[in-house]
Amino acid sequence: MSLSTEALDTLLRHHHAFLSFLTPRVGSQEAAREVLQAAFVKGMEQGESLREEQSAVAWFYRLLRNALVDRHRRGRREVTALESLAHELPLSTDDASGLEATVCGCVAGLAGTLKPEYAEAVRRVDLEGLSVAAYAKEAGISANNAAVRLHRARQALGRRLVDLCGLCCAQGCVDCPCAPA
Repeated sequence: MSLSTEALDTLLRHHHAFLSFLTPRVGSQEAAREVLQAAFVKGMEQGESLREEQSAVAWFYRLLRNALVDRHRRGRREVTALESLAHELPLSTDDASGLEATVCGCVAGLAGTLKPEYAEAVRRVDLEGLSVAAYAKEAGISANNAAVRLHRARQALGRRLVDLCGLCCAQGCVDCPCAPA
């Protein structure tokens, strides 16, 4: 069951009041419109929870408050995830080159054990830094085909790394103690 036409008309008449309620709580008119639109969709889906004796406007304000809580929770999760990522990523290209020097040397050694076209894709794109589009042109294949080839090559290389290094690979192969056979 969805909202009755009468309840929907009532909610639409209060559109500006809902925006006025949301705007200071989310920080901008645009964000308020997004929350309101999502709440209207949810309200249409959950219309059966509106009881006849209940005011459609009061019911919808409760729905808006729940939407605000959900938005703030999502925002906190995003901030936490971004902070965690910021601690993991190198802050400059100098840091990145230092990281490359510590990454498991098994990758370069095992890349040569792949099928020749996979080995070439990994070597040119991942180890030498060539773009996928440039590699595709060089190999005489479509960019889509090159991307698929590179994906399959990485999967095969990953399986070989796990076979050789074991759990070391699960932690990113930094300061890997193993040596290729």
